[in-house]
Parts: sequence; C-alpha cells; structure tokens
Amino acid sequence: MSNPHGAPFAGRVGWGERPAVVVVDLVRAYTEPGGPFFLDAPTVVGAGADLVDAARSAGVPVLWTVVRFAADMSDAGFFASKVPSLACFADGAPGGWGELALAPSAGEVVVAKQHASSFAGTSLAATLRARGVDTVVVAGVSTSGCVRATATDASAHGFRPIVVRDACADRSAALHDQNLADLDAKYADVVDLADALTHIGGT
Repeated sequence: MSNPHGAPFAGRVGWGERPAVVVVDLVRAYTEPGGPFFLDAPTVVGAGADLVDAARSAGVPVLWTVVRFAADMSDAGFFASKVPSLACFADGAPGGWGELALAPSAGEVVVAKQHASSFAGTSLAATLRARGVDTVVVAGVSTSGCVRATATDASAHGFRPIVVRDACADRSAALHDQNLADLDAKYADVVDLADALTHIGGT
C-alpha cells in the first residue's frame, strides 16, 4: 500500500505470537439491500467467512461485535444524535438489522457495544488478554468508522492491530482506500486477505 504520509510513517507493527480475529459489526444492516446502512460491497461477507474459517481451522480465537441499544435508546448518547438511523439496533427494533451476516460458532464471544470502537465500554480488551492474545486481526464494517476506531483502540490497549483490506468495506472505494492508507501509515498494518490467511494458517 502506498504511504501518503512519507518516510516518517513507514514503520510496521508486525504479527505477534497469539492472534485473534475480531469481526466488527458485520450485520444485516450493512450487508443486505434495503438495510439502513447497506454497503454495495458484495465480497466483504465472503472474505470475512474465509478469514473466520481459517482462524477456526488454526485454533485462533474469533470474536464478534454488534451494536445494541436499549429500546428507548437511553444508552446511545451522542452517537445516535449524529447517526439517528442507529435506532435500527435498539432492542425490539423491526427488521432484525442487527443480526450477524455470518453465524458465530459455539463458544465464540459476541461483544455488544454502543460506540464505534469495539473496545469502548466493553469487555473486549480483558477477554483478549485472558486468552493471551497479542495481535488483533480486524475485519468488518465500516472501514472509516467502527473498523478504524477498533484498530486505533487496539493499538492504544497494547495489541498489534492488523486490518484485513479485503474483509472490510465502506460506502465508497475512496473512503475505504483513504482510511486504510491512513491506518497503515499511523496505527495498524493493513494486509491483503491472502497474507492474513498465510499468517493465521501458520500459527
């Protein structure tokens, strides 16, 4: 990936010894036509499935996040003020838009969150540390929103963030590419799916 920030931002965090895959908000609201946040990104679910399958085969933990709010949105704060359509994730909201597009396996943790970052106000960091994880492999949606926030907070919590380009998506190719370039320059290593599968398969 070309680095728009120049040589001062050319470092790599690399892979550690104990990765985990965190699939961020890959729910029907983003993946199905008619969904309130639908992304016209037909390959993201398949790429996510390939990543998850490889992790399961290698014994690498897979964790999922979903957005959940109280029925009255009382726990949504200013996030919902900026994005009123988040009400589709309230308890009892019609449409089932908060349902995951891929099914977790038995024992895989599903973290409910109310903010963009999967770490903000959740047990994710503690759950990862309890499993000895040192590398967080991020997939899901959207690249400029919850994926980006999760990757930057992974770094802030002392994990090595790896963002899988093909397994993320956004509302346009420009948003996707610009945010990946910025993540790769400052906060995380952005890798292709094939690279991620090779590393995970070798764990």
